[in-house]
Amino acid sequence: MKLHSSLPSGVNTITGYGEGYVMVNGERRSSSVVVLPDRIEHWAAQGFDALTSEDFSFLKSLNAEIVLLGTGPRQRFPHPRLTAALAQAGIGLEVMDVQAACRTYNILVAEERKVAAALLFQ
Repeated sequence: MKLHSSLPSGVNTITGYGEGYVMVNGERRSSSVVVLPDRIEHWAAQGFDALTSEDFSFLKSLNAEIVLLGTGPRQRFPHPRLTAALAQAGIGLEVMDVQAACRTYNILVAEERKVAAALLFQ
């Protein structure tokens, strides 16, 4: 699916998605990635079942107000002990499937929020 909306220029936007990939600024990404308004970060997370507290410590270091965790084709919730670093730092965490995370990311970017979309495909 292609996504279109009026977003601020010069920020990363998710322009489409499908099974096992997203398009960021028209470029296809099919491995774990974190999309922020001003940059794109490779994420070492190997999939939902392999998430570690270190993966969430990395997300904490990105200086976002809210992290959208896209857990693949369906919504799955990580154990709270894994996400503790975000909670302790006062960073919001919203868990959803990848497609919902993409749509929500674009909305929050349009509102000029400090958001990170952490997307998993496995």
